[in-house]
Amino acid sequence: MQKGKESKPHIGIFGRRNNGKSSLINSLTNQDIAIVSDVAGTTTDPVKKSVEIPGLGPCVIIDTAGFDDVGDLGEKRVQKSLAVLDQIDMALLVITANTFDKYEEEIIEKFNEIDLPFFIVHNKSDEESLKTETKKKLEQNFEVSVIDFSNIKPDVSALTTIMRKVMPETAYNTPTLVGDLINYGDTVLLITPIDIEAPEGRMILPQVQVIRDVLDHDGIAVVCKEREVDAFIRKMKPKPALAITDSQVFLKADASVPPEIPLTGFSVLLARQRGDFENYLKGTPKISGLKDGDRVLLLESCTHHTSCDDIGRVKIPRWLSAFTGKKLEYEVVAGLNALPLDITEYAIVIQCGGCVITRKQIINRLRPAVKAGIPVTNYGMTIAYVQGIYERAIQPFLAKTDEDYL
Repeated sequence: MQKGKESKPHIGIFGRRNNGKSSLINSLTNQDIAIVSDVAGTTTDPVKKSVEIPGLGPCVIIDTAGFDDVGDLGEKRVQKSLAVLDQIDMALLVITANTFDKYEEEIIEKFNEIDLPFFIVHNKSDEESLKTETKKKLEQNFEVSVIDFSNIKPDVSALTTIMRKVMPETAYNTPTLVGDLINYGDTVLLITPIDIEAPEGRMILPQVQVIRDVLDHDGIAVVCKEREVDAFIRKMKPKPALAITDSQVFLKADASVPPEIPLTGFSVLLARQRGDFENYLKGTPKISGLKDGDRVLLLESCTHHTSCDDIGRVKIPRWLSAFTGKKLEYEVVAGLNALPLDITEYAIVIQCGGCVITRKQIINRLRPAVKAGIPVTNYGMTIAYVQGIYERAIQPFLAKTDEDYL
C-alpha cells in the first residue's frame, strides 16, 4: 500500500470489525479475493485488489481493517486504514444490526473533510434488516444514500447501481494531455533523451502516455533524442505544432526549438492533467524566495531504484541550490508514505509528475500544504523555472488557465 499504481477508480471499504466488509467485496466481484472469517479483525492491513465490477468496469478496491480495533496494534491498523482516504475516489461505509454511533460519525466527518463521496451499506440483512427509522435518520442527518444488503443472497445489481450514482465523474474522465493543444493531422515532436535513468529497452511511462494521447487525438507523434533535434527540425515540413521535452534537457530543447513552435515538458503536461496546476502556477515562483536553512520536500509518487544521477534526489536539489545560492535542506518521500515532519516545517513542496497515481491522490497528497499556505509545484515546472525557461514551458496552457495565477 505504499503506492497507487493504477489510474482507474479507487474504492475504499470501511466499517467495524466483523461487519462483513471482506464478504461484501467477494459478493461484489463474484470472486474469493478477500479473506473471510468469523474472527473479528481478520483484515489487519489495507488490502488493494484490481477488479472488474459489473456496471463500473475496471476498479481498485481497498479492504481496510475495522476502525473499532483496540490496543496499540489496533490503533496502528486504524491509522493505516485512515491513510487510504487520500487514495480513493469513493467510500463504502459498512454497518450491521442498525448500529451507528461515534465510530461511524467520526469516519463520516473525515469523509466530509476531504469531500469524499460515500454511501452506507447495511450488511448482514439476513440476520437483521435495516429499520425504516435507521434509514430515515441516516439519510436526513448525513444526506447519504443507504442500502440494505446480504452476502447470503446478494443483490449486486442494486449495489452497483448506487455505486455508479455516487462515483464522481472525475474518477473516470481523465483530462487530455495534448488533445486541446493540437488539431487533426498536427505533428508533435517528442524529445526523449536516452540516459542512465532511461529503463532498458523501453520508454518511461509519461512518454508512452503522451504518444498515446497524440494518436487518440489524430495527431502524428515524432520521437527523437535531443542530439537529433536541430537537424530534424531543419528538415521537418511542416514544422511541428508542439514540441515536448524531457525536463532534464529543457535548456537544449529551448535552444533547438524555434520560438514560434510551442515548447513544454512531459512533466508539465502531467502537472496540468493530474496535479494541482493552479496552485503550481502560484507556487513555482516562490522558489526565488527560498532562504538559508529552508526545508524542501520532494514527493515521489512511486518507489524505484535510485541512480547516481536521480532526478528527485540529486539533480533537482543540485539545480535548486545553484539557482538560489542558499543552503537548503532536502527531504524525499517516496510512494504515499507519511511525512517525517509536519507540513508546516517545509518552505516548499515539489511533487513529481504523478504518472502512476490518480489526480485525486495527488490533490489529497498536496492538500495539507495548500491548506497551510505552503507553496507547491512539480518537478518539471521547477526545472523549467531554475533553468530560466519557465514562461515558455507554461505558455501553451495560459489560454486554458486563469492568468491571474501567475
